[in-house]
Amino acid sequence: MSQDPLNSPEHELFRETVRRFTEEELRPRAREFDEMGRFDTSLFKKMGDLGMLGLRYDPKYGGAGLDWSYSAVMFEELGRADNAGVTMGISVHTDMATPSLAEFGSEELKQQFLVPSIAGDMLSAIAVTEPDAGSDVSGIRTRAVRDGDEWVINGSKIYITNAATADWLCLLAVTNPDAGYGGFTQIIVPTDAPGFRYELLDKIGNWGSDTGQLFFEDVRVPVANTIGEIGRGFQQQMMQFQDERLVACVSAIAGSSMLWEETRSWAEERILFGKPLSKMQNTQFKMVELYTQLTAAKELVNTCVRKRVAGEDATNLITMAKLFCGGVCRRVADECIQFHGGYGYMKESMAGRAFVDSRLISIGGGSDETMLFYMAKQLGF
Repeated sequence: MSQDPLNSPEHELFRETVRRFTEEELRPRAREFDEMGRFDTSLFKKMGDLGMLGLRYDPKYGGAGLDWSYSAVMFEELGRADNAGVTMGISVHTDMATPSLAEFGSEELKQQFLVPSIAGDMLSAIAVTEPDAGSDVSGIRTRAVRDGDEWVINGSKIYITNAATADWLCLLAVTNPDAGYGGFTQIIVPTDAPGFRYELLDKIGNWGSDTGQLFFEDVRVPVANTIGEIGRGFQQQMMQFQDERLVACVSAIAGSSMLWEETRSWAEERILFGKPLSKMQNTQFKMVELYTQLTAAKELVNTCVRKRVAGEDATNLITMAKLFCGGVCRRVADECIQFHGGYGYMKESMAGRAFVDSRLISIGGGSDETMLFYMAKQLGF
């Protein structure tokens, strides 16, 4: 039999590395990061030293040159960090902001921004969503106008993870308003550029990473900061979205599985009407249903990962996985907080935090409705 591309001895060795990092560096400080409203960025240097920030990137730039299966292993373990905000902040850096730079960036840009990002010396963010353009990326209005050898950028972005901690942004801007989908360009914007500022937003969950609104007022950056071709930004961004969605599914299902395990332990210890909650048929039936849904979701996600490893187009499956996993994680969180009763409503409760954190899965990275829209088109409706 051929070896499963997701479970080789090499994968298990890497899993042990990530698990140790998660158990030693993230889980003990999970509540601290929630209170901070962001995570300690010095952790990125530790992750860089462990080779966790450039798994699929060329070793020439400090990457590991591995395939997508190692990203799946890493985010399965990070998803069990008991802090969805931290996991999201990491994924923004590794699978949202840096992929286009690694794939399409010039040698100069890679040396200036990708190498230190893989090493953990720089943190990045993706700047796409705007107040009037979320899942419909084509509606963005932030403009970049060429002035000689510089772009002059004006506009705003919103709901941007790592807004306060990023050293640079992968910005999607309109560079030709008359060119339709050919009028967008990806541009690297250092966050110390004059005219750039941010304001933090107050979220209901995912407290371990900062989120903010970005403002660009005559921000000037070199045209050389363009990622790939001028006018190809929309297409480059769409390619990146698939990995973003798949990473989100991997980590979300891992976190929900951990919540299921914690809830089972709680139910075994919680005495109600003279017997453990776990011995009540209602509890057993609901827990089995949740387990079945989690198993189905994980198998769908693993199929997507295997297709990515094989170099096959997984767009439709990833779209379905994003839709399905969002619903499963929300159901798991809702049922588990109910099992925990009053304690589940406390911020310190894993179930309580999961209840608010899981709601984002069906919104960020493309809403459920957007996934349905894409699939309806694919099915010929």
